[in-house]
Amino acid sequence: MSHLVLLFSLFLAPAFAEGGSQKSAQNLCSNDVSHKRQKRDWIWNQMHIKEEIDTPLPHHVGKITSSVRNNNAKYIIEGEYANTIFKVEETSGDVYAFERLDREKKAEYELTALIIDRTNNRSLERPSKFIIKVYDINDNAPVFVQKVFNGSVPEMSPVGTSVTKVTAVDADDPTVSGHATVTYQVTKGGEYFTIDDSG
Repeated sequence: MSHLVLLFSLFLAPAFAEGGSQKSAQNLCSNDVSHKRQKRDWIWNQMHIKEEIDTPLPHHVGKITSSVRNNNAKYIIEGEYANTIFKVEETSGDVYAFERLDREKKAEYELTALIIDRTNNRSLERPSKFIIKVYDINDNAPVFVQKVFNGSVPEMSPVGTSVTKVTAVDADDPTVSGHATVTYQVTKGGEYFTIDDSG
């Protein structure tokens, strides 16, 4: 028995030593990485704009901002619909939309922010991608998925017998409470038939 205990302790000793060296190596690596990590200077919040805003264009979307201090700094945006639908004021970083947006056509736009020195076009900061989200308004009525739904029921069926199922859809954002909720109502024949909220 004493031989077994001795062998066991011998096998464990290198394992513990090896584990300790691995931990210290990992700590050294993580410290090296943290020291080498580059500080990002871009500062802004998630940008968003409501669809179909009924005020004069352009509409203010948000602001791209960098902590870079340079009197010759100039903001630029690139990417999807940059400098057509979306434009940036080059000194302030304010981003504007020059068209009314429809979330049902396109829900978000991906662009890239750049800041350059206007005297030599040299980049002062690494480019950074950002997304402009279009917020939904409840501007779509539900529509039935087909023009006619046929149903049948045997005569003398008990009350509550299922006759048919109808389905309508709403193009508004289902993640916004109530915007894509569909309810059903029988407008003619209500003395014989009822319909629930599942259709």
